[in-house]
Amino acid sequence: MFAMLLVLLVSGIPLAFVTLLVALIFALGWFGPMVVPLITSRVYSFVGSFVFVSVPMFVLMAAILDRSGIARDLFDAMKLLGGRLRGGVAIQTIVVAVILAAMSGIIGGEVVLLGLVALPQMLRLGYDKHLAIGVVCAGGALGTMVPPSIVLIIYGLTANVSVGDLFTAAFLPGLMLAGFYVAYVLIRAYLNPAIAPVQDDEPVPMAEKLRLLKGLILPLTVVAGVLGSIYGGIASVTEASAVGVAGVLLSTVVRGEFTLELLKGAALQTLQTVGMIVWIGIGASALVGVFNLMGGIKFVSALISGISDNPTIILLFMMLILFVLGMFLDWVGIALLTMPIFVPIIKDLGYDPVWFGVLFCMNMQVSFLSPPFGPAAFYLKSVAPPGITLATIFRSLLPFIALQILAVGILLFFPAITGR
Repeated sequence: MFAMLLVLLVSGIPLAFVTLLVALIFALGWFGPMVVPLITSRVYSFVGSFVFVSVPMFVLMAAILDRSGIARDLFDAMKLLGGRLRGGVAIQTIVVAVILAAMSGIIGGEVVLLGLVALPQMLRLGYDKHLAIGVVCAGGALGTMVPPSIVLIIYGLTANVSVGDLFTAAFLPGLMLAGFYVAYVLIRAYLNPAIAPVQDDEPVPMAEKLRLLKGLILPLTVVAGVLGSIYGGIASVTEASAVGVAGVLLSTVVRGEFTLELLKGAALQTLQTVGMIVWIGIGASALVGVFNLMGGIKFVSALISGISDNPTIILLFMMLILFVLGMFLDWVGIALLTMPIFVPIIKDLGYDPVWFGVLFCMNMQVSFLSPPFGPAAFYLKSVAPPGITLATIFRSLLPFIALQILAVGILLFFPAITGR
């Protein structure tokens, strides 16, 4: 089964169709046609989940954000915080990335937005291009960790864990990782002032300050609406996602940017993204279902558990598997293929599946940046200035990958950070 998966993936067929095809071949070959209804019922239980409704909502939110000027105004308003701090624009970019992540939880849109808004600004001010590229990619990928993260929602669905608990547990680790990036920028900037020059702008008049601060009001209101309704116990994750879409739509109306063309473009982008997630989900659910029926889960559990009597070694081995898979597959496929196998083992070892979900998300942070298929690098390449190659982008990401691995290690050995 694994060999057939690899061969078909290398041939260039999309992951969703590869998993579904392999599942059908083995289901019919091993059990016969009688097993097909079992597969369809498994697929239905995945796509029929109420929590799954939040995925298109958050994707739609990100698509509307993408097309409005909210992110640009947010970035301009953050200039007031950066001020004359060395590396201020890079830090401002990370703060904006956290706010955007808390608004939508989508990675691709964030990297592209920051690549269009922040990267040209840093390069114009004379920032070291490697630092600027790293900040944009690593900051943009924070959508994986900072609630409402779609990665956490999909993990919650596959691991049968409360998404609200996952959001609560991931909040502090997400901010911790952003803090690592800020600390790295400050240390580099003060050790080598040439890589992050201080802005020599004229003092900003009070009227301009007030105009810029207005750019902060709408985004922060949307964040407060989404996260406040979840943490305040007012709304479920699914209901809060609808609050978010309403908030972003209202923001575009207030700003005078709302058009039917904007809504149509955002809806089509949402359809495309969610279609991909659903198809991968259908294929992976079918494959894991057949794999379980064939006794695969017992085989893998015995294999992983037999590595060592030490639960920490088993956990590190799982992290290594996720890290290697992250180099070649996207996070949706990894979550849906591995979590039905890993989570029961984690429970047997006595670990908290919510904490493991946060650990998984932190590991997926690394996969977004790591070569050869780090999606963040390709998203940035699509909007980067002509002189910036993929090799330059991947080289720029190495220190940030090291920081992410450090964060995974800290989470592994200090689970209390998640509050679990």
